[in-house]
Amino acid sequence: MRLQDKKALVTGASRGIGKAIADRFIAEGAEVWGVGTKEPDGLAERISEANGRLHWICADLGLLDQVETLVEDLIKEADGFDVLVNNAGITRDNLSFRMNFADFQKVLDVNLSAPFIIARTVGRAMIRQRRGSIINMASIVGIHGNGGQANYAAAKAGVIGFTKSLAQEAASRGVRVNAIAPGFIATDMTGAMTDEAREKTLSLIPLKRMGTPDDIAGTALFLASDESAYITGQVIPIDGGMFM
Repeated sequence: MRLQDKKALVTGASRGIGKAIADRFIAEGAEVWGVGTKEPDGLAERISEANGRLHWICADLGLLDQVETLVEDLIKEADGFDVLVNNAGITRDNLSFRMNFADFQKVLDVNLSAPFIIARTVGRAMIRQRRGSIINMASIVGIHGNGGQANYAAAKAGVIGFTKSLAQEAASRGVRVNAIAPGFIATDMTGAMTDEAREKTLSLIPLKRMGTPDDIAGTALFLASDESAYITGQVIPIDGGMFM
């Protein structure tokens, strides 16, 4: 029970990586506030299985003018968080020359601006309590780029820079800030790939498989727990060796 009695805020917790992280945290003793754009299927069962340690909030994090108030209210409700996982994200893929600015900006709003607002708001409270772990979800795309994803890559590269900067600012107050950079993970987001694209991608991965949400959840658990008490400002790629 590595997160016994800890309180965590996890965005994008309805499915995929976010759901896996929320479920793993609960299994390890945490109380989790999950945020998603809508109520996911099976939520009542998840709440029942969590014995009251899962709370659900429906919110659109793309509505930036509402994010700070939402998070402040959750901090009051939880009486502070020990862990924040900024996981929510969207894609609007297209070649840069064909991408309209609205799609570029929307991805930056949800994938970069909202995490900044949330981390800033939760981070203030963590600094006052002089402890906490902030985990931002980056991507290998933010490190290496990817054709057709200039908006997503720009947002995730921004997350990496923000993570390292915030880590430097918060370390003296006992608050750690790290990022996870997933490679190709079997989620709804990668499920849209064609069979040809999938096979091409698998040929580049030394472990010869796509990652799973549980692969990411294990690292998030490590970064949330006291086992990583001397780790901050790091970006941990989880890509099956694709970019070793």
